[in-house]
Amino acid sequence: MSATLATTTATTPLLRRDTSLLRHYSLTASPIFRRNIVGVRSGVQTSLRISASSQSTSAAVNVAADASIPKEMKAWVYGEYGGVDVLKLESNIAVPEIKEDQVLIKVVAAALNPVDAKRRQGKFKSTDSPLPTVPGYDVAGVVVKVGSAVKDFKEADEVYGDVSEKALEGPKQFGSLAEYTAVEEKLLALKPKNIDFVQAAGLPLAIETADEGLVRTEFSAGKSILVLNGAGGVGSLVIQLAKEVYGASKVAATASTGKLELVRSLGADLAIDYTKENIEDLPEKFDVVFDAIGMCDKAVKVIKEGGKVVALTGAVTPPGFRFVVTSNGAVLKKLNPYIESGKVKPVVDPKGPFPFSQVADAFSYLETNHATGKIVVYPIP
Repeated sequence: MSATLATTTATTPLLRRDTSLLRHYSLTASPIFRRNIVGVRSGVQTSLRISASSQSTSAAVNVAADASIPKEMKAWVYGEYGGVDVLKLESNIAVPEIKEDQVLIKVVAAALNPVDAKRRQGKFKSTDSPLPTVPGYDVAGVVVKVGSAVKDFKEADEVYGDVSEKALEGPKQFGSLAEYTAVEEKLLALKPKNIDFVQAAGLPLAIETADEGLVRTEFSAGKSILVLNGAGGVGSLVIQLAKEVYGASKVAATASTGKLELVRSLGADLAIDYTKENIEDLPEKFDVVFDAIGMCDKAVKVIKEGGKVVALTGAVTPPGFRFVVTSNGAVLKKLNPYIESGKVKPVVDPKGPFPFSQVADAFSYLETNHATGKIVVYPIP
């Protein structure tokens, strides 16, 4: 397999800040699906508002039922474990064949997660799929082909989801950082109508992790919760789900100084500046601590008697526990009404979206651990 790294420089979307508490960013989307999809309105410019409070409409994407599907596609690939330098942009990757329970998606946007970097680094190679790998869990796109047993989706449906049912145990060898990807019907949901593909791509793995963590801690109405790393991809959604879906009596969240207003806007009753305050010194205790940063040793000290701590990363201190999310389209379907009503809002990092040619740069930024919300790759050719 020849490896040729893309050297073209895509124009970075113009980012503008407005005067509201939340950062709102306007950008103009490049035309999409130029080469392989019939029916796209060439040259159309679509304004997207990417922020914690935006409720933009979806980018206009028209896909003909008889869309021509090529034999080969562009995809990011790595054939060995290592740093971002192992990532290569290939143009001759075979478009995946679908099984009877799968759909073929023309990818419009994809998002990165910390697990993507850990997987590429070989942190769980013993349970990984074989190399070479097309990375990527999160996807938003358009169905262009359906398997014979698929019942809930049809061609031209706009969908989103986490393409691998198990994040660590045999994840898909060919993920979402490609022009096309094949996904089981049960892992997908229709994209909420009020958000665009960029916002939708950043939701699946993070929102499913947030929801499963709350379920596993038996969180319910009237309980209090402390979210560590409230401005992160998972934490920003835990705040909103705890408040809007599960009826929390109080939501506290940690963030850096510059992100305190963001976590307040998402529903945090108490925003804690972790650069200035130690959570162990808080005068109150919580029913649940959702540790999305790796501070379980401190988290267990601020729970009420009988309280629970779920830790996504770092060492686990009893009674804290860890889980690995199971991808499930039913969770997305359950939460879609909250997204469409605006009660739960995607948070996309303002440095993005990163163009497809700059996936390596997107990974480098992901690995700084300073992202706000989710890092999204868009447009995908």
